Amino acid sequence: MKLKRIFLPILKFFRSKKFSSFELEKVESPGPVFTSNFPSASEPLNAIGEHIVESGFYQSLALIDEPPIVDRQSLFQNITIVRSKYYGKILALDGVIQLTEKDANSYNEMMAHPAMFAHHNPKRVLVIGGGDGYVLHEVLKHPSVEHVDHVDLDSEVIDVCRKHFSWGHAWEDPRVSLHITDGASFVAESEDNYYDVIVQDSSDPDTWDEYGQEIDLPSKVLYEMDHFENIYRILSDQGVFSFQAECFGIASDLVGIVEWRKQAIETGFRSARYGSLTISSYPTGQIGYILCEKDPQSSLSKSEIQTRFDNITNSGQGTTYYHPKLQSSSFDLPLWVEQRIYGSDSELVLN
Repeated sequence: MKLKRIFLPILKFFRSKKFSSFELEKVESPGPVFTSNFPSASEPLNAIGEHIVESGFYQSLALIDEPPIVDRQSLFQNITIVRSKYYGKILALDGVIQLTEKDANSYNEMMAHPAMFAHHNPKRVLVIGGGDGYVLHEVLKHPSVEHVDHVDLDSEVIDVCRKHFSWGHAWEDPRVSLHITDGASFVAESEDNYYDVIVQDSSDPDTWDEYGQEIDLPSKVLYEMDHFENIYRILSDQGVFSFQAECFGIASDLVGIVEWRKQAIETGFRSARYGSLTISSYPTGQIGYILCEKDPQSSLSKSEIQTRFDNITNSGQGTTYYHPKLQSSSFDLPLWVEQRIYGSDSELVLN
């Protein structure tokens, strides 16, 4: 998502893309960001806003008028937790919303469960990124899992989320090994055919600066061909790879979706499909992931997925957004989006 610097009455945020950098400082009000036709409406004194340059889309969340719960600088980024009356606690990294307590379930459950249920018996899992711990929390709901390697660059994000979010106990599970290091390097050094499922909950690969120039972000390497080839290499023969793939409603994001899917197919995955989910706290209310499978024919049947899901639910580890119908319906896209992403590859859409 390509965003730019915006001004709010109290706070100034530098928005590049979602999951990217910002500056937060006290500023004098430059006047209203937007106006309302409703006389009783008033702007919040404190808000987080995002402006997508290429489409002109603007969105903000009103915050409770109180000091941040957390506001600290790590070696890599600013870490902030603020509060909204409706969305609850909000985690922002360099000012860009990562999650809210209200709707974090949608993104994180869909990053984890379609990939986990796509494999018939996932035992060894790698989670790249996702320092908030929510994807890890969802992966661990699957009783077949014997070992999870979680790789993240910033230990301070993990420390903050351990303390302030209800799923922060995920790292205490004995099946988890936490690695504070670069994800691409970890993958490059991993052994062949080891993981059954890999979930890459990474930041966006590039952004625009305030002058409209596109710049690469550190996560760029996680979207390059060399990294995809290493991902393919370290997956087992029936391995599954899921990664964050931005919004189809933003033109430059859609270009990326098409390129990354093509890259996954060229790497050797027999199926690479874009799945969509709704989340109101992200720009345009939509984001997606690409699910890549080495052997889609080995996937579970609908009844088998339902049985596994019921077992998880009955064990007290149920979900609130994901359910088995989404294992297929999340890949049903608007016609123009499907045509843009897949072109004539209709057989891959049906897998």
